[in-house]
Amino acid sequence: MKSLSVALIQQKCSSSREENIIKTEKMIREASASGAQLVVLQELHTTTYFCQVESPALFDLAESIPGPTTTLMGQLAKELAVVIVASLFERRAAGLYHNTAVVFEIDGSIAGTYRKMHIPDDPGFFEKFYFTPGDLGFNPIKTSVGTLGVLVCWDQWYPEAARLMALAGADLLIYPTAIGWDSCDTEEEQRRQYDAWVIVQRGHAVANGLPLLAVNRVGFECSQQQHADEGIQFWGGSFAVGPQGEILAEAAQENEEILLLNIDLARCEQVRRVWPFLRDRRIDEYNDLLKRFRD
Repeated sequence: MKSLSVALIQQKCSSSREENIIKTEKMIREASASGAQLVVLQELHTTTYFCQVESPALFDLAESIPGPTTTLMGQLAKELAVVIVASLFERRAAGLYHNTAVVFEIDGSIAGTYRKMHIPDDPGFFEKFYFTPGDLGFNPIKTSVGTLGVLVCWDQWYPEAARLMALAGADLLIYPTAIGWDSCDTEEEQRRQYDAWVIVQRGHAVANGLPLLAVNRVGFECSQQQHADEGIQFWGGSFAVGPQGEILAEAAQENEEILLLNIDLARCEQVRRVWPFLRDRRIDEYNDLLKRFRD
């Protein structure tokens, strides 16, 4: 496949799981009707971002894989003949939970899963309370539309993750995401954070000669244990870049949106011939990368 039609689904989430899933299904159908072959959903798209607080009761939001959401997404993928990248709060066993991306093939089957490897623990993003670090490695998932290097949110800050997906044969990098500003952040800090988020991912695309898709949620979500005006303003801004980091498409920062674009997968070969970063890597000198820090 030389050209790929892609849809990034950027949406707001409410406290109603049913409403969120209905909206997601509607947007997937619209994307398919517009010709999308690959549909990518945002991180934890069935719920609000519950990790703003630490509450044992919120583990009830998790579900097994396979489970209700994977059944629905598989049926949609088969009916519409599209590949879907979804993101779920996985209950693997009692006391063992993951932040997991699931890829559905056009026949409705699960092509593969990826469990989020890097787990943050920052103010408003208390993910270490909920998620066990992934144990499936950095292995891209083969589908009928290409080999997908699926990573999740906090993974997007780590060049090692993107590189390992590229070295394993990924055709493109994909990041379902939930990132935004704290309500106390200044405008200057908001701009710095947003620019850094875009820059680092464009860098991954350049360094690996691959297209990259980042799909973020949008809208304000109040923390369940704070005042109504305290929470996270998810900044949207879902975007796609080419193998030289060029912006191919970008969504708004305030509104729900289906971001549609075509990706020229064949172009990666040409870019890598001119910028052969994989050829020139000094793999004989990188042993210190296995250390936490060089004292």
